[in-house]
Amino acid sequence: MNVLIRATAFAADKHRNQRRKDADASPYINHPIALADVLANEGNVADEAVLVAALLHDTIEDTETSMEELVAQFGQEAADIVAEVTDDKSLPKAERKRLQVEHAATISGKAKLVKLADKICNLRDIAACPPADWPVERKREYFDWAKAVVDGLRGVHPGLEAVFDRAFAAKPPAA
Repeated sequence: MNVLIRATAFAADKHRNQRRKDADASPYINHPIALADVLANEGNVADEAVLVAALLHDTIEDTETSMEELVAQFGQEAADIVAEVTDDKSLPKAERKRLQVEHAATISGKAKLVKLADKICNLRDIAACPPADWPVERKREYFDWAKAVVDGLRGVHPGLEAVFDRAFAAKPPAA
């Protein structure tokens, strides 16, 4: 429990000035906490490294956090999971999205759980409080892309896959 609290505090500090793209500009930290909540309370995942990685999953990608910092504070296993789900921000967005689909089937089972929770939370957020400037078509494209990623993750956790499928069912209708 202490490591989870430390990871939550670490993520909150790292993301302290970040906001989500929704109309309310929600605090970014709500997102990694939602991932950990989905894994623990909807997926009954109790693996500490997975839950810690869920809380930290965007720190390397979106903050000034290094892999070495994560290893020192949270151990090699959690840091490796974070590294597996981290996009290379030096690549164009379209390439990063393509690589997520391509690599989904090849990442570890623990990384698949974090990636699956991320897609569940993102679909829920887009359905409930989408980015203010996203037209319906962009929302639909995101849903379809997320499904392509999750199709590569299938088999890791049927219960959470069913949760994803229910979130996908909220795909906005075509305009």
